[in-house]
Amino acid sequence: MTDADETRALIEGIAAWAEFETPSNRPEAVEALMRHVQERFAALGAAMECPRPDPGTARIVIARFNAGAPGRRIMILGHLDTVHPLGAKDGPLPIRVEDGRLYGPGVLDMKGGNYLAYHALKTLVAEGRLPSVPITVMLVPDEERGSPVSRPLIEAEAKRHDCVLVPEPARSGYTVTGRFAFARYGLVTHGRPAHAGADNLAGKSAIRAMARLIEEIESQTDMTRLISYSVGVVHGGEFSNVVPPSCRAEVLAVADSAENLAEVHRRMAELRSPIPEVTLSVEPGPERPLFLPGPGTMALYRLAESLAADLGLALKHRVSGGGSDGNFTGALGVPTLDGLGPAGEGPHTHGEHIDLDSLAARARLFERLIAAIAADATELSLP
Repeated sequence: MTDADETRALIEGIAAWAEFETPSNRPEAVEALMRHVQERFAALGAAMECPRPDPGTARIVIARFNAGAPGRRIMILGHLDTVHPLGAKDGPLPIRVEDGRLYGPGVLDMKGGNYLAYHALKTLVAEGRLPSVPITVMLVPDEERGSPVSRPLIEAEAKRHDCVLVPEPARSGYTVTGRFAFARYGLVTHGRPAHAGADNLAGKSAIRAMARLIEEIESQTDMTRLISYSVGVVHGGEFSNVVPPSCRAEVLAVADSAENLAEVHRRMAELRSPIPEVTLSVEPGPERPLFLPGPGTMALYRLAESLAADLGLALKHRVSGGGSDGNFTGALGVPTLDGLGPAGEGPHTHGEHIDLDSLAARARLFERLIAAIAADATELSLP
């Protein structure tokens, strides 16, 4: 198959998966794609498991090839949920090819990478070259919410494998050998209601207190030290003619080191309401641990780098500020190579796209990496 033929096949496959809109907060929508993907992997001969640990979340898809066979155990880990709301493909982000790019909700983060992994396995199966080692594909439905339901299963699965490959998008063309820590918090302010038109001063506005807190929190961002705070969701009040008695906000904090993460926890614990008679509660939420590159991860990177060179790709690596489920596996000490998905720009935006010029080569890199890990594990220095 030529590069042009393979690129066309990849575009068609990724676009078909992107047609399923899958915002994390709409589990029934995520479930539709999970069923579709389950059928695709089952058709390749994988043994399927589809646990649903929480009734409010779509199922997790686990596809196993050669379970129980000897040899290096390879885990491929990704997510099928996105941040784009339903209707994005018919509104601000239509699925289309334009100027050498494939646009669409979730094509880069990370349906494109998941499809690359599926395409690689499909090719290996079709050509009779699938390694006879255990290979597990795990696709989760809640990564964009911090993987609160999936995390225990991810960690348990990772501990049963020798290495983890994560087809999250390449970060500015880089593979990812480490990721910053992410901490989520829920803030709730409680005030006192009053008639906003007739007796405004009798009330204590929970929204006003939260507005001041948001400015206080976000002003603590210090990118010279790689600590950031962002408030992304705010809900408060019910009626404009009532002084709002409650307000809730969600905070995402990112830190590049254990020391900076400890500072995040301290600062959030020390938050106080800026308005008397308005109370504040701070609720710690899901957290992604710090993932730093270890010897096994770097061995995987060096193998991928050599394979990429044969394909005309100049592979580089970095520790990234974007979180993924690779944080969990890397923090456990399981060799984890992340950012193996397509190159592109604009994740989580209306300009999200994949660059098509290297798409076929990246699919072949994934295919060859699976085969190389299985064929010669001794040089990888994995546990």
